[in-house]
Amino acid sequence: MQVEFGVLIAIGGFLIGLFTFAQKRDKNVKDDASKSAVIETKLDNISQSVDSIRIDLRANEQRWSSLSETVVRIDESTKQAHKRIDKIDNKGDV
Repeated sequence: MQVEFGVLIAIGGFLIGLFTFAQKRDKNVKDDASKSAVIETKLDNISQSVDSIRIDLRANEQRWSSLSETVVRIDESTKQAHKRIDKIDNKGDV
């Protein structure tokens, strides 16, 4: 009878250990899944931010290109104006 009681206690301990293991395993899977979801969400946000920065950078490059073209035209216009002024000065000196 004592042997049967010991076997029952051993089986009971084994079952309790098995159930505890299963619960912790399920909890760990849930925790890992939630952590993965959080990480994935953060990576998506970072990706969207990088894409937004790229769009802004392209827009800035276009603005700089436009500004550069404007400066070149103004520089050419200024050179022509100086040539005309020099001609007017030379006519006045004669």
